[in-house]
Amino acid sequence: MTATLSQNLLLVVALAPLVGAVVAGLGGRAVGRRGAHTVTILGVLVSFVASVVVLKAVALDGARFNATIYEWMVVGGLKMEVGFLIDGLSAMMMAVVTFVSLMVHVYTIGYMEDDPGYQRFFSYISLFTFSMLMLVMSNNFLQLFFGWEAVGLVSYLLIGFWFKRPSAIFANLKAFLVNRVGDFGFILGIGLIVAFAGTLSYAEAFAKGGELAKLLFPGSDWMLITVICICLFIGAMGKSAQFPLHVWLPDSMEGPTPISALIHAATMVTAGIFMVARMSPLFELSDTALSVVMVIGAITALFMGFLGVIQNDIKRVVAYSTLSQLGYMTVALGASAYSVAVFHLMTHAFFKALLFLAAGSVIIGMHHDQDIRNMGGLRKYMPVTWITALLGSLALIGTPLFSGFYSKDSIIEALHATHVAGAGFAYFAAMTGVFVTAFYSFRMYFLVFHGKERFRHKPFPGEHDHHDEHAVHHEPHESRWVVTVPLILLAIPSVVIGFVTVGPMLYGEFFADSIVVDSVKHGAMGELARHFHGAAAMAAHGLTALPFWLALAGVGLAYVFYMVKPEIPTAIHARFGLVYRLLENKYYMDWINERLLAPAARGVGMAFWKGGDLGLIDGVAINGSAFAIGGLARLTRLVQTGHLYWYALVMLLGVFGLLTWRLWPTLATLWGR
Repeated sequence: MTATLSQNLLLVVALAPLVGAVVAGLGGRAVGRRGAHTVTILGVLVSFVASVVVLKAVALDGARFNATIYEWMVVGGLKMEVGFLIDGLSAMMMAVVTFVSLMVHVYTIGYMEDDPGYQRFFSYISLFTFSMLMLVMSNNFLQLFFGWEAVGLVSYLLIGFWFKRPSAIFANLKAFLVNRVGDFGFILGIGLIVAFAGTLSYAEAFAKGGELAKLLFPGSDWMLITVICICLFIGAMGKSAQFPLHVWLPDSMEGPTPISALIHAATMVTAGIFMVARMSPLFELSDTALSVVMVIGAITALFMGFLGVIQNDIKRVVAYSTLSQLGYMTVALGASAYSVAVFHLMTHAFFKALLFLAAGSVIIGMHHDQDIRNMGGLRKYMPVTWITALLGSLALIGTPLFSGFYSKDSIIEALHATHVAGAGFAYFAAMTGVFVTAFYSFRMYFLVFHGKERFRHKPFPGEHDHHDEHAVHHEPHESRWVVTVPLILLAIPSVVIGFVTVGPMLYGEFFADSIVVDSVKHGAMGELARHFHGAAAMAAHGLTALPFWLALAGVGLAYVFYMVKPEIPTAIHARFGLVYRLLENKYYMDWINERLLAPAARGVGMAFWKGGDLGLIDGVAINGSAFAIGGLARLTRLVQTGHLYWYALVMLLGVFGLLTWRLWPTLATLWGR
């Protein structure tokens, strides 16, 4: 008999961070700075402990939960409600989200200690955690959309947290607008499901998937299920920053480093990957949609990785690695290896949060200088940050036995085994990306922690360095324990979580009732299962496989370029200036958006405003009706004079007219005689 989960326990998971956010946000002086971080950390801690209890019950006891918590309204048989669906997929996401959020909350005490918006920041990140939990725990499309929009709204507030900086305001507006493009497709997909399936419930919609797969989109020869899945994926492209809706993610670095870690590791950008995995019963019905997903993911994985090679801001290097890794997750979704995609989501959450928080620790130690060309030799000054950043980098590049190895190599193997259109290009992109990832990751690592100490005489001084002599000669130092403890706690799963969980998550029953795969049409996971002989054997085989040697080549080339022969990158830059300009301008995507698409959208908007709003609505519907009524009133006023003789005359004329009308047939008859 399947164990059950307590509804109250699930409410604690979701609502504890919300309570902390409300108290910290509205408490003001009553709670103070210490009270703000205490109540929010306590709320997320309670949520994390409850999530672990749920995960244990789901993984070990087979517990499940799928029920309505609150019914909001029923419109024509369409139920709009709040409900929870707890299975392997949602339980894993709950534990990852709350653990990473807890680490970010603790870290924030040290990183934001001097910021005047201290309480506001804690309130925002707790609200962010609540929004993500509502998204991953939902059992219906309405609640999914609520969580989807809520994480978008809070990310807008957090990216623009330092709202006095014009660059931060530009970045949060950019994120908000780009995500509106994706969300438009997302709500169209949900609308099509509601229109043709007549339900907002996951279970009911999935049960009608076979019927939807037989229908054509009205007025076309397109399959309806393909249109639905592509619309849903457009939403995922916005949230999970897939090409060409990726442009907001690098600029989100304008927010404080803790929120960069939370957005990039466990919350907003993972929402799209989670959603597609949750919608696997629908995506399995359309090979065309899967091909679109795979090709978009491959483009993102490869070309965003190239951009990481030329970045000099430490946070932006890590940001572009996020874009590339999200591309890896997306190609796995396209290969119907949904479990591999969410497995990489999990492993990536730990080592990417670790890398972002390590970057923040370096920024603190470097007096808020973020240019890696001004660093070097920090290993002896920041030993904890150094070793944890090294472990995170090794996990990122897929070193055997580290967590990233098990998930990334599984993605590559799944691509090799799949036959969906676009798999060849995706496999090439993934293999090339292994080398590129290793190169830019260890370029950053070597420039920051090894080599010459460039921070005393900065070759690339920042704007504040010209005014602050102390900043130029600042001596780096290790960060406080509230910063280093989260680094250590994140480093542990970054190393071991893949080894421990690869078997049950990918080849066991953990996702059995969460993810649906048509094993006849899409046999990649079956092929992987036949060749899996345990985590240790997989790591041993990985030492002889091509991805390992590509990663090793990337590390070796980075060492030669930046430790042994630093003049080589300079010479390459001079020789291939055109390529560098293309990369520095991010393939001119921002230029296209700002110079071409934005003016075109503004022109369309102006046309709708002037023609539709001012012309049709204001001019015809509102002002036109008012003018017509005014004209009628002016005509009426001509006969409403207030003089009795005029009214008497009108009455007589009326009587005469009435008599004439009544007697006219008789008079006409007499006249005819």
